[in-house]
Amino acid sequence: MRRIGCIIAAAFAAFGMAAGAQAAGHVLSNPKAVVELFTSQGCSSCPPADEVMKSLIRQGDVVALAYHVDYWNYLGWNDTLATKDNTARQYAYSKALGRAGVYTPQAIVNGEDHANGRDLGGIRAKIEDLSRAGRGLTVPVNLSMNGQEIDIAIGAGPADRKGTPHANVVVVYFDVAERVKVEKGENSGRDITYAHPVRDVQTIGMWDGSAKNFVLPRSVIEAADRNGCAILLQATTPDGAPGRILGAASIVLGEAIHAAQ
Repeated sequence: MRRIGCIIAAAFAAFGMAAGAQAAGHVLSNPKAVVELFTSQGCSSCPPADEVMKSLIRQGDVVALAYHVDYWNYLGWNDTLATKDNTARQYAYSKALGRAGVYTPQAIVNGEDHANGRDLGGIRAKIEDLSRAGRGLTVPVNLSMNGQEIDIAIGAGPADRKGTPHANVVVVYFDVAERVKVEKGENSGRDITYAHPVRDVQTIGMWDGSAKNFVLPRSVIEAADRNGCAILLQATTPDGAPGRILGAASIVLGEAIHAAQ
């Protein structure tokens, strides 16, 4: 499978975005929610969920990330974007949510609730329900470009900080889009463009409830064909599983994106 360069304007047009605004880099600070989709190229139920991802991105106020899992590879097609770490993240969420197993397409909202990834209305309802319950993204996270660096400013927790959990500062690296021609399995013959597929996840620090600042070199995002990243301020369960996301932000650089063929 080889990669070919694409024109960034065409890719953003496919998602209904303004390419001119994105060309210099686009920052989304203090979004309404984080939606993590667990999907697979080998799952016949997943393409509608992959389209839901694009709708969430067009919405413009949600950090939307696609984690491709590898447990459908046995059907005859090895997902070109899947990693074992993505699969492990989904299983960790399942344990944290008290579920017996995993499924695709599954959307995790703010790290603490889930919905069928094909159900855009259901995902939006979860976002609103969590917000009304005070379980939305309550800690400000702001990103800004500073030459070859990306400045990350994380605000303080509630004024009295009572019950404010410690959290990891997690960087999720993603591509803007990847086009894949699926040659085997349940989606054989389909040519699908995937939005915001996750490439890597790293923890760069800890947050203790007080304001913190971090710096991320731009070159780290650009490495290995990455062109975007999200910052997640994420608590963990007592046994270390990913928990509630308290704040988030994302940035997309203006360089050329790629499609797989």
